[in-house]
Amino acid sequence: MPAILETHNLSKAYGPFGALHGLSISVPEGSVYALMGASGAGKTTTIKLLLNILPASAGTASLLGVDSRDIGPGILSRIGYVSENQALPARLRVAQFFDYLRPCYPRWDQSLEQELRASFRLPPARRIGALSHGMRLKLALAAALPFRPELLILDEPLSGLDALARDEIIGSFIGRDPAMTILISSHELDEVERLATHVAFLHEGRLLFQGSVAQLQEHARSLQPPPSIDAAGHASLRAVFIAMARTALKR
Repeated sequence: MPAILETHNLSKAYGPFGALHGLSISVPEGSVYALMGASGAGKTTTIKLLLNILPASAGTASLLGVDSRDIGPGILSRIGYVSENQALPARLRVAQFFDYLRPCYPRWDQSLEQELRASFRLPPARRIGALSHGMRLKLALAAALPFRPELLILDEPLSGLDALARDEIIGSFIGRDPAMTILISSHELDEVERLATHVAFLHEGRLLFQGSVAQLQEHARSLQPPPSIDAAGHASLRAVFIAMARTALKR
C-alpha cells in the first residue's frame, strides 16, 4: 500500500538531550498505525514534528505527499487531530462549537455529526469548560470526524479515561471509513490492540520495531526470551513491547 505519511531519519534534540533519534517510519494508506511506547518515548514529539509545530533537528517528514515543513491550510483541512491536552473554547456551548465548525469545512457531513453527538451523549447547552475530561475528548473526536479527514492523528486519546469512556471511543472507530488512515499514539497497549493493523514501538526516542501486526507476531518469535503467547499462539502488544524494551536496555 502507498504511504500516506513517512519520516526519514527524523530527530529532535533539546540542547544536549535527544528526544528522538533517527526515526524512519512509513504509514500505509488506510491503515490504523499505532505509535506505541511508554510516557517520554518520543510519541508526542514525533506528532509535533509531523505537523510542523516543532522544527526537526535533522531528517524529514511528509504527510499526504507534502513535506511537513510546507504544510498549509489546504493540507491541514484534510487532517483531523485529537489530543489528550487539546485546547477547546471553554466559553462556547457544545452546540455553538459545532455551529462554528460547519462552515469551515466544505465536506462537513452533518448526519455524521449528529450521529457522533448522540452516540457520545454530548449535551448541546453545556459550556465546554464545564465538561469532564472524558467528555471533552469525545467532543474533540466528534468535531474531528464529520469533515471526513484523509488522515486522523490521535495523540494519547485514551489517557486518563475510565473503562467505559475508553470503550466508547475505541468503538467509534469500528466500522470506520476504510479510506481514512489513523495514526494513534498511546501507551495503552491493551486497548489499542483492538484497532491496530500496523505498529511502531518507540523506546527512549528510538524505534524498536515497525510493521504490520502479522509481522510483529513473526518478530516476537525471534525474541530471547520470547514473550508469552495465548492459546491461539499470539503474543499481546504489551508482552512483545516489554520483551523488546528489556532487550534494548541490555544493549
